[in-house]
Amino acid sequence: MIKITPELSFPLKDVLFSFALESEAADVFVGQNTLITGIGKVNAAYELTKAIQNKKPSLIVNLGSAGSNSFQKGDIICCTKFVQRDMDVRGLGFAQYETPLSNLPVILDYGLAMDNLQIGICGTGDSFEMGHATKIYDVVDMEAYALAMIAMKENIPFLCLKYISDGADDNAADDWVIQVHKAAAAFGNILQLNNNI
Repeated sequence: MIKITPELSFPLKDVLFSFALESEAADVFVGQNTLITGIGKVNAAYELTKAIQNKKPSLIVNLGSAGSNSFQKGDIICCTKFVQRDMDVRGLGFAQYETPLSNLPVILDYGLAMDNLQIGICGTGDSFEMGHATKIYDVVDMEAYALAMIAMKENIPFLCLKYISDGADDNAADDWVIQVHKAAAAFGNILQLNNNI
């Protein structure tokens, strides 16, 4: 079982674990229902849509590395809200981060909160952010918004846990290379995968 709160849990066989990269899953998730989407919103959206059709999960869990200058390297942050940080159609009179004519809010509120974890707002975009300055989101990744939006539209509960690998600053690339391999072990501990064997 994957236990989100004392009142909410899901059988492991019904959970789909989504990662952008194999290195974020490592061997910790061998034998689980895993999906490697590739990097970026388009890849994530395409692969998750296919997986939902084929596997029909009861819970989608997005796990991966992320940047933040609000949280510390090595922290696991539970993201419950999502922003499409590279959507910018202000030239046509829309708010920054607003997807025109979508009827979606700027901040998509669709994520489960897991007990005993810090909560974050994830800004997703198709760029590796190395100069984070905005206040609307405090975690930076490249897939979660697309995954959360699809989960919401398909009415599937969504849990998003991000391992902070870098400070979303000018050292981000070097820090990510060093930290990314630590993510899988940290996720396995939080989700108590060893207790499910």
